[in-house]
Amino acid sequence: MMLNILLQVDAKPESVWSLLSKGGPLMIPLFILFALVIYFFIERWLVIKKVKKIDDNFMNIIRDHITNGNISAARSVTKNTNNPISNIIDKGIQRIGKPIESIEKSMENVGKLEVYNLEKNLNAISVISRIAPLFGFVGTIIGLVMLLKEFATVSNPSISQIADAMYVKLITSATGLIIGMLAYLGHSYLDNQINRLSNKMESASSEFLDILQQPTK
Repeated sequence: MMLNILLQVDAKPESVWSLLSKGGPLMIPLFILFALVIYFFIERWLVIKKVKKIDDNFMNIIRDHITNGNISAARSVTKNTNNPISNIIDKGIQRIGKPIESIEKSMENVGKLEVYNLEKNLNAISVISRIAPLFGFVGTIIGLVMLLKEFATVSNPSISQIADAMYVKLITSATGLIIGMLAYLGHSYLDNQINRLSNKMESASSEFLDILQQPTK
């Protein structure tokens, strides 16, 4: 007994890769899901980071051009800015002269399209956050079934053997839960950033409609 304890203490710690490799074949789809989460998160993060950059004076510049009746200059500013807010304002500028309700509806439609484009691949991250833990549980269940079948042919398996085998089979569950948690956190972060940008788009739309109802110089 004492010898076994000493051998366990002196044993070299197992590497993470060696430990994960013992999870069985279902570790492969789990690794694929993890890679997809990383790819989709970085891709969306870079897109959101790029489009949320806008000059603080953007709407002031638009206001000056509109109130001065310089529609072409205002349109030029939106074209050169090229982000969701400027695209919405550009649609509004194109509709100047039409009823306010028509302008508001056109801008609202563009806003919905911009949000839809921002949310691309976000659903994939959400799905992975749900199915990764399920993959892990399935791997553990399959492993335990195979383990019980194997022990059925062994006479008097020791508690140590059973514990070691079960701990290995639980690796897939732990991996799936970790991937699911990371995917959920990534999805929540990106969704929060999109909501903030969506609020800015709504604010800019309301400000633009107010500008149109002001008298021109």
